Amino acid sequence: MATVLSTSVDVCFNPQYSDTKKHSLFSKPSCLRQSRTRKLNISCSSTKQPKTLEEELVTKTPSLSEQLKPLSATTLRQEQQTHVLSKPKSVWVNPTRPKRSVLSLQRQKRSAYSYNPQIKDLRAFAQKLNSSGFTEKSEFLALLNEIPHPPDRDNSLLVLNSLREWQKTHIFFDWVKAKNLFPMETIFYNVAMKSLRFGRQFQLIEAMALEMVEDGVELDNITYSTIITCAKRCNLYDKAIEWFERMYKTGLMPDEVTYSAILDVYSKSGKVEEVLSLYERAVATGWKPDAIAFSVLGKMFGEAGDYDGIRYVLQEMKSMDVKPNVVVYNTLLEAMGRAGKPGLARSLFNEMIDSGLAPNEKTLTALVKIYGKARWAKDALQLWEEMKAKKWPMDFILYNTLLNMCADIGLEEEAERLFDDMKESGGCKPDSFSYTAMLNIYGSGGKAEKAMKLFEEMLEAGVQVNVMGCTCLVQCLGKAKRIDDLVSVFETSVQRGVKPDDRLCGCLLSVMALCESGADAEKVMGCLGRANQKLVAFVKLVIDEKTEFETVKEEFKLVINGTQVEARRPFCNCLIDICRGKKQQERAHELLYLGTHFGLYPGLHNKTVKEWSLDVRSLSVGAAETALEEWMRTLANIVRRQEDLPEVFLAQTGTGTHRFSQGLANSFASHLEQLAAPFKPSDRAGVFVAKREDLVSWLESKFPPLVASQA
Repeated sequence: MATVLSTSVDVCFNPQYSDTKKHSLFSKPSCLRQSRTRKLNISCSSTKQPKTLEEELVTKTPSLSEQLKPLSATTLRQEQQTHVLSKPKSVWVNPTRPKRSVLSLQRQKRSAYSYNPQIKDLRAFAQKLNSSGFTEKSEFLALLNEIPHPPDRDNSLLVLNSLREWQKTHIFFDWVKAKNLFPMETIFYNVAMKSLRFGRQFQLIEAMALEMVEDGVELDNITYSTIITCAKRCNLYDKAIEWFERMYKTGLMPDEVTYSAILDVYSKSGKVEEVLSLYERAVATGWKPDAIAFSVLGKMFGEAGDYDGIRYVLQEMKSMDVKPNVVVYNTLLEAMGRAGKPGLARSLFNEMIDSGLAPNEKTLTALVKIYGKARWAKDALQLWEEMKAKKWPMDFILYNTLLNMCADIGLEEEAERLFDDMKESGGCKPDSFSYTAMLNIYGSGGKAEKAMKLFEEMLEAGVQVNVMGCTCLVQCLGKAKRIDDLVSVFETSVQRGVKPDDRLCGCLLSVMALCESGADAEKVMGCLGRANQKLVAFVKLVIDEKTEFETVKEEFKLVINGTQVEARRPFCNCLIDICRGKKQQERAHELLYLGTHFGLYPGLHNKTVKEWSLDVRSLSVGAAETALEEWMRTLANIVRRQEDLPEVFLAQTGTGTHRFSQGLANSFASHLEQLAAPFKPSDRAGVFVAKREDLVSWLESKFPPLVASQA
């Protein structure tokens, strides 16, 4: 007779999570801790052997396939519901071991290892194929017929996996398939696709995938991942999204590589909302993002300058206990720089150091760029000292970034120490960009003697001269009125392969405007003629008083259209300066009109109800003086017509902190004094103010015909 057993079990019941559709696999621990529990006492009687509580719980836990069953209906396009093509097999999960970050349900199964005595011959044959060079397909096909053993499944797979060039892989794959000795399995397509992905042959990969669908060959996780990543490498973002959605509908779960790749695709496509939606959906399905995925998110928010998005990435990493690696820190630092947050970038860098990670060259370069952009010279120099003390890695890019920062801020002594340190280092000798940065520093500071000495040292060291270095030196020598040295530097640079660009031509034009003697101007004109003959012809046309305005207008249009956009306004500025230097004021006004007419001076005039302003911050000294005179003429005509005027008039020259705009405010102030104009310096640097009554009175005294017309 069976013995009746009575048991009593205490169970902690949570009513909030009693729904069988909400499994603990997708629940957050924090939610469980916050919920209240109820303790129930359950008694039962049974004639059978009683089960333990652990056995009861394991028996009632749904299988993993049942848990993932609703996933097939969740796609990127929620309005479409597609039937699952392949049902995942039931997988038992051991609760005592941590869950995998991504469940790869249908990866390619590995066959059991078996020794093949033909491996040595087949590898030698594959090496022969790799080393062979062929111009026609028939030549390579002839070599394939020399295979030492029959091309059965294992032999063919070994040779296919050993080929390096994608062209040979594709030919061999078609050759094996044409023999039809065995059915082509998924693994053959995967191996061939990976080789084609290396060659960025997406069209061939897509054709293979469609062939697999047509022939009934199963596409597994590796197949889809290869297709998506290849489309990403080929910048075919629409195709990558198309195949990802197709993969999602089949019920396959993407792995870490696929998720990171498709997130990057959405990011580069500018689809920020889609990235966040996919990220949240992937996390909800059990995917744990890795450092690469967070790097993609940080880069996306950084390119958009979205500081809140960067903070979101940092919070997500902390909540998921993902420790950033150096690549992630580099991406986030660059993002902080684009968002204009130097202080937060410094804090992030300190956090990286405290975590035990050592920065690499990219980390330090990104931080130096941020400090340089924010003009944090002290922090940048402290970072440099820390680099030397801790012997952090430094390369050409990092050294040159530091030098360029010193050039932008004007730190001559610090740049010289850094340059000397670069010479003493074993692996980072100064290159062309290093010398160019130093020439830029000396040129901005007017140190012509040091610049010439450095140029000679550069030639002796055999360092290639670039056009930027030549431009900086020409500008420095032009300001110092050392025209003979300028001509020598220009000829030497051209002989060493420098091709003058529009920026160098603009620099020569500015030197011509500074020349006090006709002989020096002719020397500079000779250099300019070797760089741009059409520009020299136009200069001669402009300074000729007999040239009609319509002729100047047509030729001006041709010259400007043939010039790079960033050099068009400097060209016009220099031409105005040349005309003013030759006392051709009216021609200067004509050129200013043409520059305004062709859109070279946007924002020159600004009007509000209370004030009118003249913004000359982008003009040269001569062009700014011409613009002021033209503005006064226009205001005189307005006074003559007795139209309404604002209470305040402003003239803005800027503070002169930029190296190419130094001295503009002082020259503009001197010109105002010569005209006796009622503009006075305001509390803001580089701003001159005049009241309406004072300006009208001055205009009436400056232009006597106004009095007669008003009488």
